Amino acid sequence: MADEILSQNEIDALLSALSSGEMDANQLKQEEQDRKVRVYDFKRALRFSKDQIRSISRINENYARLLTTYFSAQLRTYVHISVASVDQIPYEEFIRSIPTMTVLNIFSMAPLDGRIIFEINPNIAYAMLDRILGGRGSSLNKIDNLTEIESTIMTNLFEKSLDNLQEAWSSVANIDPVLEEFEVNPQFLQLVSPNETVVVVSLNTTIGETTGMINICIPHVVLEPIMPRLSVHYWMQTETQKERKPEEYENLTENIQSTFLDLKVLLGQTKITVSDFLQIQKGDILHLDQSIHEPLALQSDDERLYTVQPGHNKNKVAVQILEEIKKGAPDHE
Repeated sequence: MADEILSQNEIDALLSALSSGEMDANQLKQEEQDRKVRVYDFKRALRFSKDQIRSISRINENYARLLTTYFSAQLRTYVHISVASVDQIPYEEFIRSIPTMTVLNIFSMAPLDGRIIFEINPNIAYAMLDRILGGRGSSLNKIDNLTEIESTIMTNLFEKSLDNLQEAWSSVANIDPVLEEFEVNPQFLQLVSPNETVVVVSLNTTIGETTGMINICIPHVVLEPIMPRLSVHYWMQTETQKERKPEEYENLTENIQSTFLDLKVLLGQTKITVSDFLQIQKGDILHLDQSIHEPLALQSDDERLYTVQPGHNKNKVAVQILEEIKKGAPDHE
């Protein structure tokens, strides 16, 4: 699109050519009509609309935030993950774009068909591994030499993150993700046909001082059953049709009614000097600013609620409610 935008100099030159007769306007119209045929590459079929791509991007932005919190707790170091791009490309192109030796986690997304791929750049993968094993989180690209213990640690780390994946997609589908395979060579993976359209979500990842990418490959066959839910109309409809269920209202009411509330009654206040305070003894009398003929204030969290009068009830100090104190009413002097 950038190549089709003319600069101001090009526009001035075009107007000058038209006005001088060097270029015919009718000829330009004819050329525009002749260029109606466009080349279409069936290998790069766009099976997701822009609206659906935006929805997938929004879901994964939430997922990136969840992963940031998860890895920060697991690795105990600075972690930042954000969505860099969301593209739809042929599966073959995705396989060619990732390193020949990398970390690949393959997840099923029941009840959805098919599987998705998490590709973790070797820089990031080994920084995670080094951090878990007690290191400073430095990166060392030796993915092809991972031991069985190291592979198990990496598998467990991403297997525990499945709750975040489930939560991120819960707004459009209730999925039960399961880690099925751990691989280091993408050539051994053939989840779908080479020309199958996949959505690739690229996540910028920073762990300590190491940066790299985490790529999520989602084949079209996985998202096909929930494609209608990836539209803006579905999101708006879901928001507007949320109704409070009677049992939710009853549970909320019951919980609020059974909540304890701290109440206190202020008998009065006074001011004395520090010198007098230090000399207070048993039997001394303090003169308060509250008259015994005026009601007291019952309050909660420093908010005056009711006027009360003090008394006794079954040998216990008690107060009797007189009237409610309206909000905005001045304090009693």
